[in-house]
Amino acid sequence: MAKTSSFDISTGVDLQEVDNAVNQTRKEVSTRYDFRGTDCKVDFDRGGGTILLDADDEYRLKAMLQILKERLVRRGVPVKNLDEGNSEEGTMGRARQRIGLKQGIDQDTGRTISKAIRDQSFKKVQVQIQGDELRVIAPSRDTLQEVIAFLKGEDFGVELQFGNYR
Repeated sequence: MAKTSSFDISTGVDLQEVDNAVNQTRKEVSTRYDFRGTDCKVDFDRGGGTILLDADDEYRLKAMLQILKERLVRRGVPVKNLDEGNSEEGTMGRARQRIGLKQGIDQDTGRTISKAIRDQSFKKVQVQIQGDELRVIAPSRDTLQEVIAFLKGEDFGVELQFGNYR
């Protein structure tokens, strides 16, 4: 029987780095001049994988979101994996926004990635959806390298991570 090689495709964010970025954002918001005297908060729900921004108005909310994104990029967290919800207007002109963190590839994105690989008609490549990750199997490691190069050039709305290469 011929030996096959495989690798896994997954996505996710390091929650500790997100926590560090949120703490840095809190610190900058508390010291910045344009946020003095305001009641702006950044909360991180580690269990639910969400970040809640709460600001006095829409302008400060957008500024806080920009600060958060800068801190996340500096800490190596992919900003593509943020699921930004719509900003909500509360009482007294307050603005709130909930940001979800994508952990794992959802079924629709998995099907899209699988279809994209099949449409490229790589030689004897199989794709299996296994929960929140995908496994790509081929008899040739060179073919797997071509698949990885193809996927890096495409945009599926999440930051893809390739691992478990054997």
